Amino acid sequence: MADYSKRIEDSQNSNVSLWKIFSSYLMVGLTAFSMAILQKLKSLVRRNKWMSEEEMNEGLALVQMYPGPIMVDFTAYVGYKLRGVPGAVVSTLGFILPSFLMMIGLSSLYFAAANLSWIHLVFSGLEALVVGVIFNVTLDLGEKTLKGKIEAVIALLAFTILLFKVNAIWVVLASLVLGSLFIRPETKGPTIPHLKSGTPLSKWISIAIAALVVLAVAAFAWSLKSDNGQLALSLFKIGSVAFGSGSTIVPLIQAEVVHGHHWLTMNQFVDGIALGQITPGPFLITATFIGFKMGGLLGAILATFAIFSPSFVMTLIFTELFVHVKNLKAVRGALAGVLASFTGMLAVVILQLSNATMKTPLSYAFAAAAFIAVRWFKIDIIFVFAGGVALWIGLMFLNII
Repeated sequence: MADYSKRIEDSQNSNVSLWKIFSSYLMVGLTAFSMAILQKLKSLVRRNKWMSEEEMNEGLALVQMYPGPIMVDFTAYVGYKLRGVPGAVVSTLGFILPSFLMMIGLSSLYFAAANLSWIHLVFSGLEALVVGVIFNVTLDLGEKTLKGKIEAVIALLAFTILLFKVNAIWVVLASLVLGSLFIRPETKGPTIPHLKSGTPLSKWISIAIAALVVLAVAAFAWSLKSDNGQLALSLFKIGSVAFGSGSTIVPLIQAEVVHGHHWLTMNQFVDGIALGQITPGPFLITATFIGFKMGGLLGAILATFAIFSPSFVMTLIFTELFVHVKNLKAVRGALAGVLASFTGMLAVVILQLSNATMKTPLSYAFAAAAFIAVRWFKIDIIFVFAGGVALWIGLMFLNII
């Protein structure tokens, strides 16, 4: 009887229109900020009865097992379960599009006003707030991932190695290996049996086409033989190996665009993070800012596609393979190892951001206030930034800054 009900539910879900999926996620992308994003994504699924609570929780577990931003990949997972590859495409596009367009507008204004001294002064306040917020993110990540001595050692090694400017990608790969060999996280909850029949060939063909599109765009970026193309290739690489939320991927992007290729100054990078925080939708929309700086609209499109598309394809593949790998101890250990390393790498980012942006005692006061507001008072980040910037501008008018 349960199997029959499940088949009826699957049949109903297959009739969900692509427009319904797109418009639903477009609204989430327009209205969801920071910590509220996951809640809005889950509420959308529950409200429309698109899948059971068990399927939704499996999806959230799935998207943490491979590289890529968790919220965007969960969006693709739901779309794929509803309408296959086309559903995954429209759900992801709907979720990202609002913040992409907003970031294009903000980037245009930012770089157009780059020579105005008062703009730099305003952003110096915003940068201080970013430092406080990322410090809180680092502590949160540490509490969740440093569950034993091995995880702590991996985090410390990642911190130390990154200080010496070793390529961050190698740090991630080493952490994957160490985690798979030495970490064995406890299994949470019962093992869910494999009740699903084999994947139809048509689905694998659709997934293969999606993968070929991503490879074609990567080949196009390579053919450009320019900084624009090189940036896209760098973001393809990062999107293929970086685990966790958008904020955990920041160290890898910083290593490439600031230290590796010097495409952005540290201050510009922090400003890009700040703009990503004050726009709704995914945190990694900062890639749009970087791409726009490098190559205008084409650069923004390429950079945005590059950072999100590798894990999009992985979502399609792992959704079909999940039942075969979700309980493998080595896989879960590798994930624990790499997430522990991100704690160490984020600590390095905080040091570097502080060194580049914190110039006055007032900057430290604003960073501390932002940290306290989000950590102990649980104030939403968008309000922290809005209130902090308003206060900073007020102090500017009073000539205190």
